[in-house]
Amino acid sequence: MSPIDRAPAHIRAIAPYQPGKPISEVAREMGLDEADIVKLASNENPLGASPCALAAIENALLEVARYPDGNGYGLKSALAERLSVAREQIVLGNGSNDVLEMAARAFLAPGASAVYSQYAFAVYPLAVQASGARGIEVPARDWGHDLPVMLKAIASDTRIVFIANPNNPTGTLAAPADLAAFLAAVPADVAVVLDEAYYEYLAADLRGDSLAWLAQYPNLIITRTFSKAYGLAGLRVGYALCAPEMADLLNRVRQPFNVSSLAQAAAVAAMADMAFLEHCLAINAAGMVQLTEGLRGLGVEYIPSHGNFICCRVGDAAAVNRALLERGVIVRPIAGYGMPEHLRVSIGLASENARFLAALAEVLGK
Repeated sequence: MSPIDRAPAHIRAIAPYQPGKPISEVAREMGLDEADIVKLASNENPLGASPCALAAIENALLEVARYPDGNGYGLKSALAERLSVAREQIVLGNGSNDVLEMAARAFLAPGASAVYSQYAFAVYPLAVQASGARGIEVPARDWGHDLPVMLKAIASDTRIVFIANPNNPTGTLAAPADLAAFLAAVPADVAVVLDEAYYEYLAADLRGDSLAWLAQYPNLIITRTFSKAYGLAGLRVGYALCAPEMADLLNRVRQPFNVSSLAQAAAVAAMADMAFLEHCLAINAAGMVQLTEGLRGLGVEYIPSHGNFICCRVGDAAAVNRALLERGVIVRPIAGYGMPEHLRVSIGLASENARFLAALAEVLGK
Protein backbone atom coordinates (compact mmCIF):
# COMPACT_ATOMS: atom_id res chain seq x y z
CA MET A 1 0.00 0.00 0.00
CA SER A 2 1.28 3.47 -0.88
CA PRO A 3 0.44 6.91 0.56
CA ILE A 4 -1.79 7.41 -2.48
CA ASP A 5 -3.93 4.46 -1.41
CA ARG A 6 -4.42 6.10 1.98
CA ALA A 7 -5.63 9.38 0.49
CA PRO A 8 -9.36 9.99 1.05
CA ALA A 9 -11.52 8.23 -1.52
CA HIS A 10 -13.25 11.48 -2.48
CA ILE A 11 -9.86 12.98 -3.39
CA ARG A 12 -8.73 9.97 -5.43
CA ALA A 13 -12.04 10.05 -7.32
CA ILE A 14 -11.58 13.63 -8.57
CA ALA A 15 -11.26 14.05 -12.32
CA PRO A 16 -8.89 17.02 -12.70
CA TYR A 17 -10.10 20.20 -14.37
CA GLN A 18 -9.22 20.25 -18.05
CA PRO A 19 -8.19 23.73 -19.25
CA GLY A 20 -8.28 24.90 -22.84
CA LYS A 21 -5.33 23.83 -24.97
CA PRO A 22 -2.49 26.38 -25.13
CA ILE A 23 -1.20 27.49 -28.51
CA SER A 24 2.19 25.86 -27.96
CA GLU A 25 0.61 22.44 -27.34
CA VAL A 26 -1.52 22.58 -30.47
CA ALA A 27 1.51 23.67 -32.50
CA ARG A 28 3.44 20.62 -31.28
CA GLU A 29 0.56 18.18 -31.79
CA MET A 30 -0.47 19.40 -35.22
CA GLY A 31 2.91 20.43 -36.58
CA LEU A 32 1.72 24.01 -37.04
CA ASP A 33 3.42 27.39 -36.71
CA GLU A 34 2.33 29.09 -33.48
CA ALA A 35 1.90 32.36 -35.38
CA ASP A 36 -0.78 30.75 -37.56
CA ILE A 37 -2.91 29.50 -34.66
CA VAL A 38 -5.99 31.28 -33.33
CA LYS A 39 -7.01 30.56 -29.74
CA LEU A 40 -10.69 31.05 -28.89
CA ALA A 41 -10.90 28.50 -26.09
CA SER A 42 -10.45 30.13 -22.69
CA ASN A 43 -12.60 33.28 -22.69
CA GLU A 44 -9.54 35.52 -22.64
CA ASN A 45 -9.56 39.19 -23.64
CA PRO A 46 -8.28 39.28 -27.25
CA LEU A 47 -6.93 42.81 -26.70
CA GLY A 48 -4.84 41.71 -23.74
CA ALA A 49 -4.19 43.94 -20.75
CA SER A 50 -4.45 47.71 -20.52
CA PRO A 51 -1.21 49.56 -21.35
CA CYS A 52 -1.57 51.15 -17.91
CA ALA A 53 -1.62 47.70 -16.32
CA LEU A 54 1.47 46.66 -18.28
CA ALA A 55 3.30 49.78 -17.14
CA ALA A 56 2.30 49.08 -13.54
CA ILE A 57 3.68 45.55 -13.83
CA GLU A 58 6.97 46.90 -15.13
CA ASN A 59 7.23 49.33 -12.23
CA ALA A 60 6.37 46.61 -9.71
CA LEU A 61 9.15 44.37 -11.03
CA LEU A 62 11.66 46.33 -8.98
CA GLU A 63 10.12 44.91 -5.79
CA VAL A 64 9.69 41.26 -6.77
CA ALA A 65 12.24 40.17 -4.15
CA ARG A 66 9.78 41.37 -1.49
CA TYR A 67 6.64 39.55 -0.43
CA PRO A 68 3.43 41.22 -1.63
CA ASP A 69 1.13 43.07 0.73
CA GLY A 70 -0.68 40.11 2.27
CA ASN A 71 -3.68 42.30 3.08
CA GLY A 72 -3.81 43.88 -0.38
CA TYR A 73 -4.44 47.35 1.03
CA GLY A 74 -3.95 49.24 -2.24
CA LEU A 75 -6.14 46.95 -4.33
CA LYS A 76 -8.80 46.71 -1.65
CA SER A 77 -8.85 50.50 -1.35
CA ALA A 78 -9.29 50.90 -5.11
CA LEU A 79 -12.06 48.31 -5.17
CA ALA A 80 -13.75 49.86 -2.14
CA GLU A 81 -13.80 53.27 -3.80
CA ARG A 82 -15.00 51.95 -7.16
CA LEU A 83 -17.72 49.68 -5.75
CA SER A 84 -18.75 51.73 -2.68
CA VAL A 85 -18.02 48.95 -0.21
CA ALA A 86 -15.77 48.77 2.84
CA ARG A 87 -12.31 47.25 2.62
CA GLU A 88 -13.43 44.82 5.32
CA GLN A 89 -15.97 43.40 2.85
CA ILE A 90 -13.32 42.39 0.29
CA VAL A 91 -11.40 39.12 0.09
CA LEU A 92 -8.68 38.84 -2.54
CA GLY A 93 -8.05 35.63 -4.45
CA ASN A 94 -5.58 34.07 -6.85
CA GLY A 95 -8.26 34.49 -9.48
CA SER A 96 -11.92 34.22 -8.45
CA ASN A 97 -11.44 30.45 -8.65
CA ASP A 98 -9.38 30.76 -5.46
CA VAL A 99 -12.24 32.51 -3.68
CA LEU A 100 -14.73 29.85 -4.80
CA GLU A 101 -12.50 27.21 -3.25
CA MET A 102 -12.16 29.29 -0.06
CA ALA A 103 -15.94 29.26 0.26
CA ALA A 104 -16.00 25.49 -0.16
CA ARG A 105 -13.28 25.03 2.45
CA ALA A 106 -14.99 27.38 4.88
CA PHE A 107 -18.45 25.81 4.73
CA LEU A 108 -18.20 22.26 3.46
CA ALA A 109 -17.06 18.99 5.02
CA PRO A 110 -18.12 15.34 4.88
CA GLY A 111 -21.77 15.17 5.84
CA ALA A 112 -22.62 18.55 4.26
CA SER A 113 -23.98 19.31 0.80
CA ALA A 114 -23.85 22.03 -1.83
CA VAL A 115 -26.32 22.93 -4.57
CA TYR A 116 -25.37 23.96 -8.09
CA SER A 117 -26.88 23.80 -11.56
CA GLN A 118 -26.37 21.39 -14.40
CA TYR A 119 -24.09 22.98 -17.03
CA ALA A 120 -22.60 25.36 -14.46
CA PHE A 121 -18.89 26.10 -13.94
CA ALA A 122 -16.90 22.88 -13.49
CA VAL A 123 -15.05 24.20 -10.45
CA TYR A 124 -18.20 24.03 -8.28
CA PRO A 125 -18.49 20.22 -8.24
CA LEU A 126 -14.70 19.89 -8.05
CA ALA A 127 -14.50 22.11 -4.97
CA VAL A 128 -17.42 20.28 -3.38
CA GLN A 129 -15.89 16.87 -4.05
CA ALA A 130 -12.49 17.97 -2.72
CA SER A 131 -14.16 18.92 0.57
CA GLY A 132 -15.77 15.50 0.92
CA ALA A 133 -19.24 17.03 0.75
CA ARG A 134 -22.20 15.89 -1.34
CA GLY A 135 -23.03 17.73 -4.55
CA ILE A 136 -26.66 18.31 -5.50
CA GLU A 137 -26.86 19.06 -9.21
CA VAL A 138 -30.16 20.61 -10.28
CA PRO A 139 -31.30 20.06 -13.89
CA ALA A 140 -30.95 23.18 -16.00
CA ARG A 141 -33.82 25.01 -17.65
CA ASP A 142 -33.08 26.29 -21.16
CA TRP A 143 -29.36 25.70 -20.49
CA GLY A 144 -29.46 28.00 -17.43
CA HIS A 145 -30.19 27.98 -13.71
CA ASP A 146 -33.66 26.89 -12.64
CA LEU A 147 -33.73 28.94 -9.46
CA PRO A 148 -37.09 27.74 -8.09
CA VAL A 149 -35.97 24.12 -8.41
CA MET A 150 -32.57 24.96 -6.92
CA LEU A 151 -34.36 26.49 -3.95
CA LYS A 152 -36.38 23.30 -3.45
CA ALA A 153 -33.18 21.23 -3.72
CA ILE A 154 -31.67 22.83 -0.62
CA ALA A 155 -31.50 20.08 1.99
CA SER A 156 -31.09 20.15 5.77
CA ASP A 157 -27.36 19.54 5.33
CA THR A 158 -26.87 22.13 2.57
CA ARG A 159 -24.32 24.76 3.52
CA ILE A 160 -23.72 26.56 0.24
CA VAL A 161 -25.34 27.27 -3.14
CA PHE A 162 -23.30 28.23 -6.20
CA ILE A 163 -24.82 30.43 -8.93
CA ALA A 164 -22.90 31.64 -12.00
CA ASN A 165 -24.43 34.74 -13.55
CA PRO A 166 -23.78 34.99 -16.48
CA ASN A 167 -23.21 31.26 -16.54
CA ASN A 168 -20.12 29.59 -17.92
CA PRO A 169 -20.14 27.67 -20.27
CA THR A 170 -23.64 28.39 -21.60
CA GLY A 171 -23.73 32.20 -21.31
CA THR A 172 -27.25 32.22 -19.87
CA LEU A 173 -28.42 34.89 -17.44
CA ALA A 174 -30.78 34.85 -14.46
CA ALA A 175 -32.80 38.06 -14.24
CA PRO A 176 -32.07 40.34 -11.25
CA ALA A 177 -35.65 40.06 -10.02
CA ASP A 178 -35.44 36.26 -10.04
CA LEU A 179 -32.15 36.33 -8.14
CA ALA A 180 -33.57 38.75 -5.59
CA ALA A 181 -36.54 36.44 -5.01
CA PHE A 182 -34.19 33.49 -4.65
CA LEU A 183 -32.01 35.26 -2.07
CA ALA A 184 -35.06 36.27 -0.08
CA ALA A 185 -36.21 32.65 0.12
CA VAL A 186 -32.89 30.90 0.84
CA PRO A 187 -32.47 29.93 4.52
CA ALA A 188 -30.30 32.46 6.33
CA ASP A 189 -27.84 29.76 7.40
CA VAL A 190 -27.03 28.74 3.81
CA ALA A 191 -24.29 30.70 2.03
CA VAL A 192 -25.01 31.80 -1.53
CA VAL A 193 -22.03 32.32 -3.85
CA LEU A 194 -22.99 34.55 -6.78
CA ASP A 195 -20.20 34.11 -9.32
CA GLU A 196 -20.07 37.23 -11.51
CA ALA A 197 -16.86 36.53 -13.43
CA TYR A 198 -18.48 37.90 -16.60
CA TYR A 199 -20.38 40.76 -14.97
CA GLU A 200 -18.62 43.51 -16.93
CA TYR A 201 -19.91 42.12 -20.22
CA LEU A 202 -23.55 42.57 -19.24
CA ALA A 203 -25.55 45.30 -20.89
CA ALA A 204 -26.34 48.09 -18.41
CA ASP A 205 -30.06 47.26 -18.30
CA LEU A 206 -29.32 43.63 -17.39
CA ARG A 207 -26.85 44.13 -14.56
CA GLY A 208 -29.16 44.86 -11.69
CA ASP A 209 -27.52 45.96 -8.44
CA SER A 210 -26.17 42.83 -6.83
CA LEU A 211 -23.91 44.88 -4.55
CA ALA A 212 -26.98 46.38 -2.89
CA TRP A 213 -27.98 42.88 -1.77
CA LEU A 214 -24.91 42.61 0.45
CA ALA A 215 -26.46 44.81 3.14
CA GLN A 216 -29.68 42.80 3.04
CA TYR A 217 -28.27 39.28 2.88
CA PRO A 218 -25.24 38.57 5.13
CA ASN A 219 -25.15 35.03 3.68
CA LEU A 220 -24.29 36.37 0.19
CA ILE A 221 -20.81 36.15 -1.34
CA ILE A 222 -20.25 37.85 -4.70
CA THR A 223 -17.15 36.82 -6.66
CA ARG A 224 -15.57 38.71 -9.56
CA THR A 225 -12.30 38.58 -11.48
CA PHE A 226 -9.74 40.57 -13.43
CA SER A 227 -9.12 37.61 -15.74
CA LYS A 228 -11.82 38.32 -18.30
CA ALA A 229 -12.77 41.88 -19.26
CA TYR A 230 -9.61 43.33 -17.67
CA GLY A 231 -7.30 40.94 -19.53
CA LEU A 232 -5.21 39.78 -16.56
CA ALA A 233 -5.85 36.03 -16.77
CA GLY A 234 -2.15 35.19 -16.56
CA LEU A 235 -1.70 37.11 -13.31
CA ARG A 236 -4.56 35.38 -11.45
CA VAL A 237 -6.36 38.03 -9.43
CA GLY A 238 -9.99 38.01 -8.34
CA TYR A 239 -12.00 38.96 -5.30
CA ALA A 240 -15.08 38.35 -3.19
CA LEU A 241 -17.50 40.89 -1.76
CA CYS A 242 -19.47 39.96 1.34
CA ALA A 243 -20.36 40.95 4.89
CA PRO A 244 -17.30 41.72 7.06
CA GLU A 245 -17.99 38.68 9.24
CA MET A 246 -18.12 36.47 6.15
CA ALA A 247 -14.91 38.02 4.82
CA ASP A 248 -13.20 37.29 8.15
CA LEU A 249 -14.17 33.62 7.86
CA LEU A 250 -12.93 33.34 4.26
CA ASN A 251 -9.66 35.00 5.19
CA ARG A 252 -9.07 32.26 7.77
CA VAL A 253 -8.74 29.69 4.99
CA ARG A 254 -7.03 32.03 2.51
CA GLN A 255 -3.40 31.25 1.81
CA PRO A 256 -0.99 34.05 2.84
CA PHE A 257 0.34 36.20 -0.01
CA ASN A 258 -2.10 34.54 -2.42
CA VAL A 259 -2.15 37.53 -4.80
CA SER A 260 1.24 38.59 -6.13
CA SER A 261 2.55 42.14 -6.04
CA LEU A 262 2.52 42.28 -9.85
CA ALA A 263 -1.12 41.18 -9.94
CA GLN A 264 -2.17 43.72 -7.32
CA ALA A 265 -0.40 46.58 -9.11
CA ALA A 266 -1.83 45.57 -12.49
CA ALA A 267 -5.38 45.26 -11.14
CA VAL A 268 -5.30 48.75 -9.60
CA ALA A 269 -4.05 50.24 -12.87
CA ALA A 270 -6.50 48.24 -14.99
CA MET A 271 -9.44 49.50 -12.93
CA ALA A 272 -8.33 53.08 -13.48
CA ASP A 273 -8.18 52.71 -17.27
CA MET A 274 -11.88 52.86 -17.99
CA ALA A 275 -11.35 53.92 -21.61
CA PHE A 276 -9.52 50.67 -22.35
CA LEU A 277 -12.19 48.62 -20.60
CA GLU A 278 -14.96 50.29 -22.60
CA HIS A 279 -13.01 49.60 -25.80
CA CYS A 280 -12.71 45.92 -24.86
CA LEU A 281 -16.43 45.70 -24.18
CA ALA A 282 -17.22 47.33 -27.53
CA ILE A 283 -14.96 44.86 -29.36
CA ASN A 284 -16.71 42.01 -27.56
CA ALA A 285 -20.17 43.29 -28.45
CA ALA A 286 -19.21 43.64 -32.12
CA GLY A 287 -17.60 40.19 -32.08
CA MET A 288 -20.70 38.64 -30.58
CA VAL A 289 -22.78 40.05 -33.45
CA GLN A 290 -20.21 38.80 -35.95
CA LEU A 291 -20.26 35.27 -34.55
CA THR A 292 -24.02 34.99 -34.09
CA GLU A 293 -24.68 36.26 -37.60
CA GLY A 294 -22.04 33.93 -38.97
CA LEU A 295 -23.44 30.92 -37.14
CA ARG A 296 -26.95 31.71 -38.34
CA GLY A 297 -25.61 31.96 -41.87
CA LEU A 298 -24.16 28.46 -41.50
CA GLY A 299 -27.38 27.13 -40.04
CA VAL A 300 -25.63 26.32 -36.76
CA GLU A 301 -27.69 26.45 -33.57
CA TYR A 302 -26.26 28.45 -30.66
CA ILE A 303 -27.21 29.46 -27.12
CA PRO A 304 -27.71 33.24 -26.76
CA SER A 305 -24.88 34.43 -24.51
CA HIS A 306 -24.27 37.32 -22.13
CA GLY A 307 -20.53 36.71 -21.72
CA ASN A 308 -17.49 36.90 -23.96
CA PHE A 309 -18.14 33.48 -25.52
CA ILE A 310 -20.86 31.53 -27.24
CA CYS A 311 -21.85 27.85 -27.30
CA CYS A 312 -22.81 26.34 -30.63
CA ARG A 313 -24.18 22.89 -31.46
CA VAL A 314 -22.15 21.17 -34.18
CA GLY A 315 -23.11 17.49 -33.85
CA ASP A 316 -20.05 15.38 -33.14
CA ALA A 317 -18.22 18.14 -31.31
CA ALA A 318 -15.13 16.04 -30.62
CA ALA A 319 -14.63 15.37 -34.33
CA VAL A 320 -15.35 18.97 -35.30
CA ASN A 321 -12.96 20.19 -32.62
CA ARG A 322 -10.21 17.92 -33.95
CA ALA A 323 -10.76 19.20 -37.47
CA LEU A 324 -10.61 22.80 -36.26
CA LEU A 325 -7.36 22.11 -34.40
CA GLU A 326 -5.89 20.73 -37.61
CA ARG A 327 -6.75 24.07 -39.20
CA GLY A 328 -5.09 26.02 -36.41
CA VAL A 329 -8.27 27.10 -34.58
CA ILE A 330 -8.55 26.30 -30.87
CA VAL A 331 -12.03 26.29 -29.32
CA ARG A 332 -13.37 24.47 -26.26
CA PRO A 333 -15.18 21.12 -26.46
CA ILE A 334 -17.50 20.82 -23.46
CA ALA A 335 -18.43 17.15 -23.30
CA GLY A 336 -17.17 17.30 -19.72
CA TYR A 337 -20.12 19.55 -18.95
CA GLY A 338 -22.53 16.99 -20.40
CA MET A 339 -22.73 18.86 -23.72
CA PRO A 340 -21.01 16.52 -26.23
CA GLU A 341 -22.57 18.21 -29.27
CA HIS A 342 -21.47 21.73 -28.34
CA LEU A 343 -18.34 23.81 -28.66
CA ARG A 344 -17.70 26.93 -26.60
CA VAL A 345 -16.09 29.68 -28.65
CA SER A 346 -14.54 32.77 -27.10
CA ILE A 347 -15.12 36.13 -28.78
CA GLY A 348 -11.89 37.20 -30.45
CA LEU A 349 -10.77 39.99 -32.73
CA ALA A 350 -12.75 40.38 -35.95
CA SER A 351 -10.06 38.55 -37.93
CA GLU A 352 -10.00 35.69 -35.42
CA ASN A 353 -13.78 35.35 -35.46
CA ALA A 354 -13.71 35.28 -39.25
CA ARG A 355 -11.01 32.62 -39.20
CA PHE A 356 -13.14 30.43 -36.93
CA LEU A 357 -16.28 30.86 -39.06
CA ALA A 358 -14.39 30.02 -42.25
CA ALA A 359 -12.80 26.95 -40.69
CA LEU A 360 -16.13 25.79 -39.27
CA ALA A 361 -17.82 26.21 -42.64
CA GLU A 362 -15.10 24.09 -44.23
CA VAL A 363 -15.34 21.38 -41.58
CA LEU A 364 -19.14 21.24 -41.79
CA GLY A 365 -19.09 21.32 -45.61
CA LYS A 366 -21.21 24.45 -45.73
